[in-house]
Amino acid sequence: QVQLVESGGGLVQPGGSLRLSCAASGIWFSFNVIEWYRQAPRKERELVAGITGGGTTNYADSVKGRFTISRDNAKRTVYLQMDSLKPEDTAVYYCSVGGNWGQGTQVTVSS
Repeated sequence: QVQLVESGGGLVQPGGSLRLSCAASGIWFSFNVIEWYRQAPRKERELVAGITGGGTTNYADSVKGRFTISRDNAKRTVYLQMDSLKPEDTAVYYCSVGGNWGQGTQVTVSS
């Protein structure tokens, strides 16, 4: 059974930083593409960033240069470092692998 548990969300001021974590179990972690999505109120869920088992990354244009996705295969965890946060980054952030989803973690960027 695949289980994904996100953590690290919270309230931060514009320009601030947060680091999200996604701990995975029940999958061959090292070989899987893992992705971060987000869903803002009244908007569709959108892909934020992804990372392959080999470490190749991709990002949405809206977060390039501000967000960094990384993975620690030994800890079975994927991270999303978010810098220079903007109010429009406010959303629930989810990690996903193989069609499975975590419960999400709320990120709110507000002064």
